[in-house]
Amino acid sequence: MSTQLTLESRTAQGKKLKALRAAGQIPSVVYGGTEPALGASAYNATEKVLLEAGYHSPVELLIAGKPQLAIVKNISVDPVSRRIMNVEFQAISADEVVEATTPIRVVNFDASDAAKFHYVIMPVLEEIDVKAKPSDLPEELTIDGSKLASTEDKLTIADLVLPKGVELADKELEVTTVIANVYDPVAEAAARDAEDQKAADGTAEAPATEATPAEKAE
Repeated sequence: MSTQLTLESRTAQGKKLKALRAAGQIPSVVYGGTEPALGASAYNATEKVLLEAGYHSPVELLIAGKPQLAIVKNISVDPVSRRIMNVEFQAISADEVVEATTPIRVVNFDASDAAKFHYVIMPVLEEIDVKAKPSDLPEELTIDGSKLASTEDKLTIADLVLPKGVELADKELEVTTVIANVYDPVAEAAARDAEDQKAADGTAEAPATEATPAEKAE
């Protein structure tokens, strides 16, 4: 089920957008029609929808009262305040296969032998682009980590089970591409300490620099 967001048509552009944002509105653009549609929506409502939909779930936009299915294409955020500055949507149809970026989450790691040894799972690939009809787009993809046992083990694309109607957008992505590794935090810390100690010992054993002739004369 898609999330709904009401957009009001806007004419403000450029420097006039500052006043729009000050009034608690977020400017947006909807692509996919004959021309980009300019809109604006309430900040809190927009933020809530973006948190729910992300880049992976369809949003039902109400533009001047007319429904339009869309997915989030881009979100511009102020680097200092972290407030949303602008949103770009891509209009889609219910029967159209679209691409979306979907989060990947490792599940059942706590039940693995690796977890019993107090090893830690380290994500390498946390999201991936998929293709599906809007109604089939998953909120996330899960990958089973219950069989991980040692620091030699890893999860790859080959371990990823896609839901019905969903496929990877990148057909050339290698099945050996790593999604998550297993590592031993105790061993890693010990290795770092050993390196630091080695560096400290090397500094302590470094021979003194011979004085120059001028320094000897003094």
